[in-house]
Amino acid sequence: MALLTTKRSSSSSKSNLRHKDSRASVGFWESQKLAKEKGYEKKSKKYKLKLESLAIFTQQLASMLEAGLPLVSALEALQDQTEDPVFRVIIREVRTDVSQGNSFSAACAKFPNAFNNLFISMVEAGEASGGLAEILGKVAAYFESTNKLIKKVKSAMTYPVAVIGLAVILVNVLLIFVIPVFADMFNDFGKELPKPTQFLIDLSNWLKGNVLWVIGGGFLLFHIWNRFTKTPKGRRVQDELLFRVPVFGNLLKKITLSRFCRTYATLLRSGVPILRCLEIVSSSSGRTQIEDACRGISKSISEGGQVSETIARISFFPPMMKHMSKAGEQTGNVDGMMNKIADFYDTEADAIIASLTSLIEPMLIVFLGVVVGGIVMAMFLPIFELSSVAGG
Repeated sequence: MALLTTKRSSSSSKSNLRHKDSRASVGFWESQKLAKEKGYEKKSKKYKLKLESLAIFTQQLASMLEAGLPLVSALEALQDQTEDPVFRVIIREVRTDVSQGNSFSAACAKFPNAFNNLFISMVEAGEASGGLAEILGKVAAYFESTNKLIKKVKSAMTYPVAVIGLAVILVNVLLIFVIPVFADMFNDFGKELPKPTQFLIDLSNWLKGNVLWVIGGGFLLFHIWNRFTKTPKGRRVQDELLFRVPVFGNLLKKITLSRFCRTYATLLRSGVPILRCLEIVSSSSGRTQIEDACRGISKSISEGGQVSETIARISFFPPMMKHMSKAGEQTGNVDGMMNKIADFYDTEADAIIASLTSLIEPMLIVFLGVVVGGIVMAMFLPIFELSSVAGG
């Protein structure tokens, strides 16, 4: 009997230990989950949402509102289906604010890195006019068109940047590791080397002895330039240089003008006051030329002038844009004309990107052939001379 009692007490103690272990395990995972959630909440205030994700969110929200779903329910549905944990926290906080009686625009304004000025201002206009779903649809279409253009430019730039980077690495490998082998062999010739060969050998010797200084200097120059371009003067210098780059500068200008016109037209059509439109266009452009233009247009309008008059005085804007904006004011269809201008520049930008894509490959092949072929020819010149002397 005593033995049976001992066995029962032993089994009950083991069961208690298992329950304690399971509770401890559950508590550990709950604490881990809570710690992650707090980390996401901390990140949410400074979280930079991608334009593609914002476009998808805006389109889905517009579709739900058009279907008659209340705003809080729509936000709850988007929160459940969002895979990004930080953005899920942001949507949750916005939904909580809206359910407590705050406006949707005010709730979004607490997360300025996730929701840009354009989105918040359009939401404000939609709330004021009672057509939030319609305006969100326009914003989503604008974000999608902008995102498509950005992707096209990135795809056109990826190939040349990758090839040039590979060429730089290849040339450095040749200079540091391959040319010294030839240099040791040429020392036994006892003859003066051709100037191209001697130049490459001298460059190789210098690079081998100063490679760390070169890398460190490159990083230092990049850091200084990065700090400089964050200042007002540095941003202006950078923009001026970018717009002067052959071919790419012209493409960048057309994209900048298209974004200016598209953003201005979208805001104006949604009922945003014109001065507020110019303020948002200026802050979202990222270019000092557009910022200066928006300040000049705002000042002219405040003094009773018209947009077309100021555009006509700014050299950054092409003549076609000046005439189209004036025609829009005369016909009372400024936003329509601005959209047509944006469509025109989008078409021209697409044409430039298509031509660049077809021309870049042969140009890069020629570039690589000249650089690598020149190095190879320079290193084989002494061998050719030696063979000719031997043949003679």
